[in-house]
Amino acid sequence: MKRSSFPVATGLYVNYLLFGMFNIMLASHMSFLTEHFHTDQAGISLLVSAMGFGRLFTLYISGVLSDRYGRKPFIVVAGLLMAVFLVGIPLSPSFEMAMVLAVLAGVANSFLDSGTYPALIEAFPQSSGSATVLVRGFISIGAAFLPLMIIFFMNHDIFYGFSFFIPALIFGLNAIYLFKMKFPDMRVQSPKESLRDTSVSGVEQTVELVANDRSKPRFWQEGLSLILLGFTGPTLLYIVQLWLPTFGQQFIGLTESESLRLLVYYNVGSLVSVFVLVIVLRKWIKPVQVILIYPCISLLAFGALLLFKSQTAAIICSSIIGFSISGVLQLTLSVMSEFFSERKGQITGFVYTATSLSYTVIPVFTGFLLKHSQISSVFMLALIVNAVGIALAVFVNFRYSAVFPSSRKLSSTIVFDPE
Repeated sequence: MKRSSFPVATGLYVNYLLFGMFNIMLASHMSFLTEHFHTDQAGISLLVSAMGFGRLFTLYISGVLSDRYGRKPFIVVAGLLMAVFLVGIPLSPSFEMAMVLAVLAGVANSFLDSGTYPALIEAFPQSSGSATVLVRGFISIGAAFLPLMIIFFMNHDIFYGFSFFIPALIFGLNAIYLFKMKFPDMRVQSPKESLRDTSVSGVEQTVELVANDRSKPRFWQEGLSLILLGFTGPTLLYIVQLWLPTFGQQFIGLTESESLRLLVYYNVGSLVSVFVLVIVLRKWIKPVQVILIYPCISLLAFGALLLFKSQTAAIICSSIIGFSISGVLQLTLSVMSEFFSERKGQITGFVYTATSLSYTVIPVFTGFLLKHSQISSVFMLALIVNAVGIALAVFVNFRYSAVFPSSRKLSSTIVFDPE
């Protein structure tokens, strides 16, 4: 890792700590906002979908522009727009105004993603998997802290809007900080690209022979599968973040504060997962393997959550779900960057456009399910989506083994000329 990149990376990770709060802000204030806007849970789901709509229709173009004009402008503007959204929602005089702010927040989200992930990959090219998965860790810290802050304000009769205003202030200050920072070179090469460019005598010919045995990356196969994983993974995240408290209240019979604490357990599991991934990704396992192993674990946890109807089971399953869906989206992007390394911003745009589609469709669809059925149907949907994600990950792993020979095969084939 380059030490000169640490100051920039610090600001980027602070943004995602705040984004962890931002991402569950509406769901965590469901009861306050339904009263404030004179609507119901489906109405708040519509606000969440408006955020996804704004993100969906700007993410691809923001990724392309990020490749052309640099990462900094998009990241700075994103922080300022998110601050506007957070200040505006509690003060908004109408639901219609809140919808406009939600679309603006979606645009901010697309700017943040299309600038941050490529910037982290460029800052830490030798450990891009760990650098991007740490984003999930900071999201988890923020998401675990927000329910505790809300409970504190509830217990002390403090206006709920302060849980919006505090992260808004930090977003604004951090945008100013990042504006003054120097960002890493966009032309950085990944280790695989450097290997292809090697000119060491005695190596070039052997690398070429190994490369001839490789299958070429195919966008309409593994590329499309990874883009679809960019839909299934966030769908699981959003179902849990949006409806886990409601599940706790309606399916298990918890109080409002107890159900909010399920999000804390979920995010603690997520945070533990990030530390585990940072360690194991360095030596023992590849990102492409994680995107298969983790969904298998989460499938079992979702099944147990529906099967065992108790507070203890909910706490355990929430923690395991948090552990097993944490970092999958970030690692999907990392694997996509390995297959198609030429345009990191555009790749981010492809994957996160699918993510935005999930954020747009799933809140409306799950809100419809909840209106006409029970909360358990929402989590049955999660089981189905999880199974689809496993099938996609199996195929991506198959293609990965065809496109990239194992490091052991490569190292045993290359013989360095001592001269």
